[in-house]
Amino acid sequence: MEDLLGTAATAVAVFAGTNVDDIIVLTVLFLSSRASGRPRPWQIVTGQYAGIALLVVVSAVAALGLTVVPDEWIGLLGLVPLGLGLWNLAGVLRAADGGEQAPPAATGLLSVAGTTVANGADNISVYTPLFRTIGPGASLVTVAVFAVLVAAWCAAGSWLGSHKAVIAVVERSGHWLVPVVFIAIGAVIIIESGVLGRLAALV
Repeated sequence: MEDLLGTAATAVAVFAGTNVDDIIVLTVLFLSSRASGRPRPWQIVTGQYAGIALLVVVSAVAALGLTVVPDEWIGLLGLVPLGLGLWNLAGVLRAADGGEQAPPAATGLLSVAGTTVANGADNISVYTPLFRTIGPGASLVTVAVFAVLVAAWCAAGSWLGSHKAVIAVVERSGHWLVPVVFIAIGAVIIIESGVLGRLAALV
């Protein structure tokens, strides 16, 4: 019983420590959903689960010694939110010229999942040694705790994005705020991963 509680506590600490920034992303997504209707709440939740699940699977495979991609190259996933943000920002500029409404940065399940994976790509370097050392049974407990915490994270993001004053601000300036946040997330992922240095060395 103590081992089970210890494993669960470790899983909570690991998830919270590696996914604090996801709260910001989820809040922005729920705000966008309330302000523009896209992505829909179920797409945000399902996309978050799909993204975290993919990160866990990749980490588990890597824990078996099957890593084939250097950690630095994982930073290229930052191109997903960066690309979404730039695409949406271009849409904002076009809409401003034509008097139209700009599309949201993330419009559906796949874009939400892609952003989740990109934003959590560095989690792999934490999850991999964890799964490698705790064994199959504890790994299952850890995955179960992660599943519960994803729901808690989505609920927190929805709650933070439910305040009327915040929604009103997003309705006025969210067409600029959301793409800027996505661009910033993508840029941070790419820069912190060291992939730019790896590319420079190849040139």
